[in-house]
Amino acid sequence: MFVYILYSEERSRYYVGQTADIKNRLKRHNLGIVPSTKSGVPWKLVLQIEVLSRSEVMVLERRIKKRGVKRFIDDHFGV
Repeated sequence: MFVYILYSEERSRYYVGQTADIKNRLKRHNLGIVPSTKSGVPWKLVLQIEVLSRSEVMVLERRIKKRGVKRFIDDHFGV
């Protein structure tokens, strides 16, 4: 399972999600199939974090959203 972060230059926004298949999920986002991201096409994969279980995925996704995606990236990987 993966927690992933996408970025849309079109909207200047991040999106956080979870999946078992990153390649297929990114394709669905960029085809406009996912309602919450269809207005930001194209989306670029910024970060993917693999975790061992669904429960860990849910905890990490919630933590990222609560902190704010940009802050989470900056805190762990950035400036």
